[in-house]
Parts: sequence; C-alpha cells; structure tokens
Amino acid sequence: MSSRYYPIYQIGNPQLRIFLPNFWMKLVKPTEKQPPNVVQFKVPLAMTNYDIKNYLQKIYKISVMHVSSELEDGLIKPVFKNGYLVKEEDFRRAYVTLPRGTEFIFPELDCEEIKTKSEKEKEQHLQELEASYKKHTQQIKGRFGLPTWFTI
Repeated sequence: MSSRYYPIYQIGNPQLRIFLPNFWMKLVKPTEKQPPNVVQFKVPLAMTNYDIKNYLQKIYKISVMHVSSELEDGLIKPVFKNGYLVKEEDFRRAYVTLPRGTEFIFPELDCEEIKTKSEKEKEQHLQELEASYKKHTQQIKGRFGLPTWFTI
C-alpha cells in the first residue's frame, strides 16, 4: 500500500532500490497509568494491527507480543476569529505490548541542562541584538525620518 514510484528495472547489478513504508507512527505519552511493557502510538487509519507489528519488527527490530488498536475521532475546535469549526484528522491509537521483562520508559525532555543551555543562548542572542542595534543607530545618527536604505 504505497503511493511511491520506484525506478524501473534496469539490466545490471546492483539494483539500487529501497522500499520504504508509506506510513508514520507517532509515540504518545500515555495519560493513564499503563504497565511498563505497554507503549502507545498514534498511527494512520489505513494501518492494521498486523501492519503495526510488522512495521516495528522489520524496521526498528523490536519484538512485539501483541497489538491492539482503536479508532479515534479528531477533535472539533472552533476558530474564534471567523466563527466556524475545524475538525482534526481521525487516527488510530495503537497499544503495543512488549515481551515480559522489557520495560519502556518514556524519555523525559524537560532536563534542567537543556533549560540552562537555552537560557544562556537567549541571553547571548539578546546581547548580540543590542550590539547590532547600537551599531545601526550610530550609522544613521543624523538622518531621522529617512529610511535606512536611503543613503548616499
């Protein structure tokens, strides 16, 4: 079930063909408490449980014991400016059970190291902006009211 076009067969070796799936899977942090060997994904409606299992086994080499999925409707949200409703896409929520003894821990991305790095980068960026603004104002000192591109 792929909409990709592959190159036509040509005589000779090697055949440079790579077959990639036309699906995506999005890892979702569970809202409710789940066993440590259960992982939750958002997948397109066209994927079946068998497709999900094959996808994880063949591409990511993850051993999967069981897959169960359910269809979910996309949320309907109002657009306040225009007064009409917008519906998000429907999707399938898949619950993948890994073998006993394996444990999946959702990665924590709110590390303090990342926050401190981003704060330092923000401060450095602000200092660079202030320096460039001062330099710019020095250059256009006596030409108030004229655009910056209008120079001799």
